[in-house]
Amino acid sequence: MKKLVFSTLFVLQTFLIFAQASSGITGKVIDSKSQKPLLNVVASIQNTNLTSFTDALGVFSINDVSEGSQLLKISSAGYRDQLLAIEIVKGKMVDVGIIVLEEDITVEQRLSLVTLTENDLGDDNSGSESTAGLLQASRDSYQQAAAFNWGQARFRIRGLDNEYGTTMINGVVMNKISDGRPQWSNWGGLNDATRNQEFTMGSGPSDYTFGGILGTQEINTRASTYRKGTRISFSGTNTNYSWRSMGTYASGMNKDGWAFVVSGSRRWAREGYFEGTDYDANSLFATVEKKFNEKHSLNFTSIFAQNSRGKSSPNTNEVNDIKGVKYNSYWGYQDGRKRNSRDKDIEEPINMLTHYWKMSNKTTLNTTVAYQVGFVGNSRLDYQNGNSPDPTYYKNLPSYFLNDPLNYVTVDGVTTNPLADIANANFAANGQIDWNAMYVANQNSVTAGKSVYALYEDRTDDKQWSANSILFSNLSENITLNAGGTYRKLKSHNYQKLQDLLGGQYFLDVDPFYSGDQTQSDLNLPNRQIHVGDTYGYNYNLNADVFDVFTQFKFNYKKFDYYVAQTFSKSEYQREGLYKNGIYPNSSLGDSKKVSFENFGFKGGLTYKVTGQNYLSFNGAYMTKAPGMRNVFSNGRINNNITPDLQSESVFSVDGSYIYRTPKIKLRLTAFYAKISKATELSFFYGEGLFDSEAVGAGNEDSFISEIITGIDKKNIGAEFGFEYQITSTIKATANASYGQYTYSNNPNLYLNDDAQASLTNTSPITDFGKTYLKDSRMPGMPQQAYSFGLEYRDPKFWWISANINHLDDNYLDVSAVRRTTNFVDDANGLGFDGATEDNVRAALKQEKFDAFQLLNLAGGKSWRISSKNRNTVGFFASVNNVLDITYKTGGFEQSRKATYPDYVADNANGTPNFGPKYFYGYGRTYFLNVYINL
Repeated sequence: MKKLVFSTLFVLQTFLIFAQASSGITGKVIDSKSQKPLLNVVASIQNTNLTSFTDALGVFSINDVSEGSQLLKISSAGYRDQLLAIEIVKGKMVDVGIIVLEEDITVEQRLSLVTLTENDLGDDNSGSESTAGLLQASRDSYQQAAAFNWGQARFRIRGLDNEYGTTMINGVVMNKISDGRPQWSNWGGLNDATRNQEFTMGSGPSDYTFGGILGTQEINTRASTYRKGTRISFSGTNTNYSWRSMGTYASGMNKDGWAFVVSGSRRWAREGYFEGTDYDANSLFATVEKKFNEKHSLNFTSIFAQNSRGKSSPNTNEVNDIKGVKYNSYWGYQDGRKRNSRDKDIEEPINMLTHYWKMSNKTTLNTTVAYQVGFVGNSRLDYQNGNSPDPTYYKNLPSYFLNDPLNYVTVDGVTTNPLADIANANFAANGQIDWNAMYVANQNSVTAGKSVYALYEDRTDDKQWSANSILFSNLSENITLNAGGTYRKLKSHNYQKLQDLLGGQYFLDVDPFYSGDQTQSDLNLPNRQIHVGDTYGYNYNLNADVFDVFTQFKFNYKKFDYYVAQTFSKSEYQREGLYKNGIYPNSSLGDSKKVSFENFGFKGGLTYKVTGQNYLSFNGAYMTKAPGMRNVFSNGRINNNITPDLQSESVFSVDGSYIYRTPKIKLRLTAFYAKISKATELSFFYGEGLFDSEAVGAGNEDSFISEIITGIDKKNIGAEFGFEYQITSTIKATANASYGQYTYSNNPNLYLNDDAQASLTNTSPITDFGKTYLKDSRMPGMPQQAYSFGLEYRDPKFWWISANINHLDDNYLDVSAVRRTTNFVDDANGLGFDGATEDNVRAALKQEKFDAFQLLNLAGGKSWRISSKNRNTVGFFASVNNVLDITYKTGGFEQSRKATYPDYVADNANGTPNFGPKYFYGYGRTYFLNVYINL
């Protein structure tokens, strides 16, 4: 009987084991050069949750794989992805044998991306930012084209600003509370240290956050995830800097549970591509991890990136025709060296501590606390009772004299303008800031010791605490939960800091354009003499508390994957004035009222797996978004007034894609639609004809204006196409295209704030100008059409070369909103100006479209193995962009100074307007050469 029982149990156990035998895949991954196994390589089944990592022997196993055709993806940082077609048999483990990973020698191109584009990012013209920095980790053919080929022309994915994407480091949001955009320079130059990234396109699901409709970028600095070794590189280029040196060492995890990574770089130039653009940047990075046991690890990361660079000016056609497109009005010679008056200095170190908690085999909780402190400074010249030091000041240019009929002289039937000719000759011969003249003026000041000219800095000193927790949990075989919460607390000190008295002894803290008490920046300290390092002009704090939570559920099945996510956030802002300003004595000092916004969002998506190679994917999102903190206060430098009609934005987005993937062909075709509503924008300029007797209201004829546009609606619709074909084992072709129509879809409201109209009884001098007729105008500063075709050859002996040709079109000038109000065509009595017919006005206000252009880019590289025992390599990467040296405009804006039709006509009377549009230009032919060694 006992033998029968044991025999029966043995048979049942054997039956159960065979009944539970699962289908799966196993294999081993090795390095192509050293032939050694690779650790922590990711092996995954495409469009499933099935993922495995290789062990110390390079072996991986994936269980519970559905029978039939599957695509196995093998990927690791620094190597080319492998995509293998596998036929799964029910109940059997498929051994794919040894998989050889080759070094991704084009990684050098990705590591050079930020350095080639950061000069376009975060500048005064922030509305024309490229989205290239967001895409540096992507290997999608279309997204790589957008970053490397189109990014130099300030292309933006789906026409969206960076504020609609989310950039994170270890789960902590890096988008600034002030304007919603990431400050890329905070980790600039640390390309090696920040290469571990994940990117989610559009509103697709991210494991780390709800995100925006542009995409999500997560940078992971956990020390144990870096491949052990040393990397040293040296680069030369002729873009925003000339030279770069960089070194990185990663220890790997030792037997005591410690791992650390250190990295540093230096970038510098006496002059970049544009005249007078000096560059100096130093970056340091350190991260250390302690693994206490299998469940708990702590990681500390410190990032320091100091960056100082000279800016370049946008210029009118008149200026460019005389001086060329590389001309920069911001610099001048001092003691034989070029000195830029508009430097941008950034120094905002980041420190973060992360706790990794593996609660179970199915659940992890990662918590990070971060502190960032530092400053951003933008210098410029100040002057009192002196002539403008700007060499492109309108009275210095030929057009100023050409537009005055009294300056023309006719002799023997020939009409000339001698004063215009003299101005042209002077500007062509000189045309730069005269530093010596300012020193002389200060030394000969009417008031002894008082500087007429001084150099100051607009400073923002931020202190921000951030705390974040993210939960990852596999609730079942098919359901995954992601959830998280973030809290950020910011104190932002904004002030004007005196940098250089230019030979004088002091500067006076007054505004000479006003009189009486209105001249005083601070009535509590009137007529204050200021010295180098002192604060003056304006001085205030902005305080913010931002909290958000999200949950996301992902469902994965054989034929369908789908997800749903939701978020809630609360943002609270307050201004604290530190000066009692003479223009706003009752609304400048002390705390403003608190302004709060509560926002929510929902999104979801579906992927239908037609076959193992064909997929249909759909995503949709609706959310509300708090305005950036700087848009909350209509004139935050000198008063506590809240922007009128301020409200949260509404953001809606949908997209649909067809995806085809095989080991030889990768294709994606996407159609998208996005609608942004109730947006607010603020800008500042000098305007004429806005408050004089011939227009609305009353006040100064030439006023410094704060322009407020509220209730802006934008519509972005278009399609994306990415195609990659591995023609042979060594030759690959790519074709990519983007077609979009990005427009203003309504006529929003426009208000103008004129400080000159302020008084004790009028503490909010805002005039309602009604509608600004922007509907159907194109959004500016980016190509709305982009096409690329490329060929790449990779030799088995580890050298490669690639070429691509790109066509970019539909880039438009930024229009003046105030010119598109009734103020432009009607006088104060509502009567139309003479000559302001419908045809004439349409011609005057037609939005300028820039010329289409083509860019030819070449790139290549080579690597050599220098040791037979390990992965030690030496190599180089080289690229030449815009080989044909095409001159092209990347952006620009209409000046709003001539704000009425008669003023506009007078300014354009001779075909050369004094206040014509100003333009930004892209780089001509540039190169990048990098040599490196990996040990």
